Amino acid sequence: MRTLNKEKAKAWEICKEVNSAPYGSAGVRYAEAWADLMEEEVDKGKSLAEVAEETSHKADTEGITGFMYGCAVSILSDVWVYGEELRVWHNKKYGHAGAGVVNPAIITVKSKQE
Repeated sequence: MRTLNKEKAKAWEICKEVNSAPYGSAGVRYAEAWADLMEEEVDKGKSLAEVAEETSHKADTEGITGFMYGCAVSILSDVWVYGEELRVWHNKKYGHAGAGVVNPAIITVKSKQE
């Protein structure tokens, strides 16, 4: 990740360290690859909102889960210089304008009552 929030560099290193098992490290690799791809496009003059969706799929070379995706958004929103913009873009997809990061791995089922 080229443009790390300088105050959060230690948090990023700790995140990588504690997520060293296969599942967690795949999520960290995904977050880093996704951030790099988004930065490349932003450097070309595009907005993060224009490139986030497409680059999220390009970065997924290992078959991430919805939970991994949510973790990537969460950690990037904390340690990356474009993190807040990413968090707002992500949450907007789920109709949420408040604090925090929407967990895309949660499914809500509604029943039709007659």
